[in-house]
Amino acid sequence: MRFADFPFLRYLPFLIAGVLFSQAKTDIPLWIPSTLITVLWIAYLILASQKESSGQLIPAFLGYLMLFTAGLLFSEIQKKGPYNVVNHNLENAQSYLARVEKYDLEKPNSFENLLEVIAVSDSLGWKKSKGKVLIYHKGKLPFVPGQVILVEKSPEKIPPPIFPNEFDYSGFLARKGIHFRQFIGEKFVLIDSSEVDHPKYWLSNFRKELVGIVQTKVPDPESQQIAAALLLGQKENLDKEIKNAYAETGTMHILAVSGLHVGIIYAILLFPLRGLRLRLKQKKGYLFAVIVLIWTYAVLTGFSPSVVRAATMFSLFTAGQMRERKPSSFNILAFSAMIMIVINPDVIFEVGFQLSYVAVAGILLIQPLIARFWIPPNMVLEYFWQLTAVSIAAQLATFPLSVYYFHIFPSYFLIANLVIIPLSFLVMQFGIPFLVFSWVPFLGAFLGWVVSGLIGVQNWITRAIQLFPGGNLERLTITFAGMLLVWGILIIWANWELGNRRKLVYSSICLFLIWSGDRLVREWNKSAQEMLLFSDGKGTLMDLKIGSKNFSWNENFPTEQISFSIDPNRIAFQRPQRPESTVAYKTVSVLNFPIWDFSYNPTSQKIHWGSVKPKSVREFSFSKFKELPISDSLYAKSGAFQIVF
Repeated sequence: MRFADFPFLRYLPFLIAGVLFSQAKTDIPLWIPSTLITVLWIAYLILASQKESSGQLIPAFLGYLMLFTAGLLFSEIQKKGPYNVVNHNLENAQSYLARVEKYDLEKPNSFENLLEVIAVSDSLGWKKSKGKVLIYHKGKLPFVPGQVILVEKSPEKIPPPIFPNEFDYSGFLARKGIHFRQFIGEKFVLIDSSEVDHPKYWLSNFRKELVGIVQTKVPDPESQQIAAALLLGQKENLDKEIKNAYAETGTMHILAVSGLHVGIIYAILLFPLRGLRLRLKQKKGYLFAVIVLIWTYAVLTGFSPSVVRAATMFSLFTAGQMRERKPSSFNILAFSAMIMIVINPDVIFEVGFQLSYVAVAGILLIQPLIARFWIPPNMVLEYFWQLTAVSIAAQLATFPLSVYYFHIFPSYFLIANLVIIPLSFLVMQFGIPFLVFSWVPFLGAFLGWVVSGLIGVQNWITRAIQLFPGGNLERLTITFAGMLLVWGILIIWANWELGNRRKLVYSSICLFLIWSGDRLVREWNKSAQEMLLFSDGKGTLMDLKIGSKNFSWNENFPTEQISFSIDPNRIAFQRPQRPESTVAYKTVSVLNFPIWDFSYNPTSQKIHWGSVKPKSVREFSFSKFKELPISDSLYAKSGAFQIVF
């Protein structure tokens, strides 16, 4: 594989670099990248119009710089959009009018929904406004998209994480334009329902009707959940137990409508072409209809990154068939990524986007190498061997990201995928006709029963594999340099036979040096003795490290909060999930810790250092640690602190 043969693969990194540069800077005026693109384009045209060639280096440099600047410009435009700017008028409002944007999502004690703000009221009266609010209500009737409600009091701004390595929920929602949340209970007034039937909500209403069909005609309640997720991308109502079963067996991608599902539909739609003798115009018309149906399915399932990527790829492949050409898969993959980044630059930060593209790249790059290891003697074994090769290639490519984000690796992913993927293919084969012909009395009921039975078998097999010993490797970690090393080795392996082996060896040595240097720096900066103190204002938890030993102390810190607030930091630094409790003795209202001769007052949440003074004290604030002056004591009222001895 020669990198020069794939132009869009060369363009993509520069576009991404521009987006990343924009995100690293707080604010860049739009006129700067706009002017720079104009100047670069004029310079490029001047060079292109010259009769004497000035070589390829300068035009290429200008082209790549334009791509970088374009990524910067698109990202800045999005950052300054109406939904990405925090509306402080909403934060200080006395009340506000808002439009319901979706159907209710049931939670344990309330219903979740999303509101689009129309106007706010303050001391000066009503005025138009914008913004999105994630709300939780206990209304007697469900909310319907298009309804307008009046909410008393202002929502709260979603706070950033206060502990290191904690999931950034505020950042996750901010990329969706959501900066506020509010529990409104029953304190709201329904003002208007005239827009419920507006064309804007036809798609939401249609998806709701399809989910209703699944719930009505698929007998088993658990199968209903899987059918809604697998066929329509509605996975919000999945039970935690069944979701964990699929996650721990490496088949969670089955439940998220992805390229696999689009590929199945694509194969179903193209199947009639094998038996039909169509003229060229008729064939082109049929292929155009296939493209329309693929994008209809993408719209119907909510435009997830993996579905858009697959829909774009299959559309370009189909367009190539219409022109009797076969375009490069790598070019199509990179081109689809560029389209998505131009539409939404923040998409590069979504885990689904990253996993989707890395998985497909791994399949395209590595699957042919694995498939060559064995030539099956018959078509049945050939099918399962190709499926095995695809599963291994996808897992090899995605496991660094899976470990980086989720810290787990399913040991039996290969066995599970060999069984579950063919079953999901069968579910889709019956599920799509079921949705189309559900209105036919006996046929709809029969297809619903078949879908329910197939999903029941699929769930039973998934749970059986989940019970295998050692099925899930947990608390794994990998650094960014480690991910680069793994991906670099895979690329070198893919190019070993046809590439320049000397350059590939040099590249592998460089990768190992980068990885080794990163590990050395991390070890050098690692403290031998330190304490991490976590406080949520009500209780305090201390994680203490002395050499290779780890201890902990919990003073009223909620145990249910440890798993998502404290444990991510323990995993990142490879510390045990349940460290040994340290020794402390109480005198009056103060806890004394002989381990470093310091005392802690739970009432005032004040730590007083004894004979052993800390070398460094840092406070975690705005997603990073900042140095604090060293004194005889420390107030730990809320947040996280790192104390090095």
